[in-house]
Amino acid sequence: MKNIVVLVSGGGTNLQALIDAQNSGIIRSGRIVCVISSKAGAYALERAKNAGIEGVVLPRSEYADSHAYSKALLELLREKNADVIVYAGFMTILDEQVCDAYPYRMINVHPSLIPSFCGKGYYGLRVHEEALARGVKVTGATVHFVTAECDAGPIILQKAVEIQAGDTPEVLQRRVMEQAEWKILPLATEYVCAGKITVENGIARITDDI
Repeated sequence: MKNIVVLVSGGGTNLQALIDAQNSGIIRSGRIVCVISSKAGAYALERAKNAGIEGVVLPRSEYADSHAYSKALLELLREKNADVIVYAGFMTILDEQVCDAYPYRMINVHPSLIPSFCGKGYYGLRVHEEALARGVKVTGATVHFVTAECDAGPIILQKAVEIQAGDTPEVLQRRVMEQAEWKILPLATEYVCAGKITVENGIARITDDI
């Protein structure tokens, strides 16, 4: 049973999807042992509390730069005996010292079909605004391994979502969460915890179905 630590910054809808998946048995090879927030007052901490999961605040604002914050977070992850780390709306970019300590054990969900609309600066509504501005017909979500380069790690799972006439960024954001993010993030978490993913030449492959 792997120890899962979830990193958050905001409302925690993806955290809730993970908690629900754990309760329903979709995630069965690991347990969420701690939720770490980069901001005090994030509602995700309330979700953790309601589920009986420890919540810790490590404020990004209290550290001079990414290196100092990454060092402090790495120490905290080790203190919590983290085996698998899941970004669930975590808005802080960490440097390589954390990624290097947990190779192919850190995953993130991004609200587009990578490599479209991704990289530094592409988060939240901006992703959906850009998708609508470009007139793409299909968007979706991607779960990938976290590396030092933003949104560039090996892709684990993707799920497509159709764009509909009259969509606003807010409406599209909600549909992508409901139809894609909340489904593939728990599945990818289980695959990683169960050791069912291999990475070769930058390509992630699921070795056995759940």
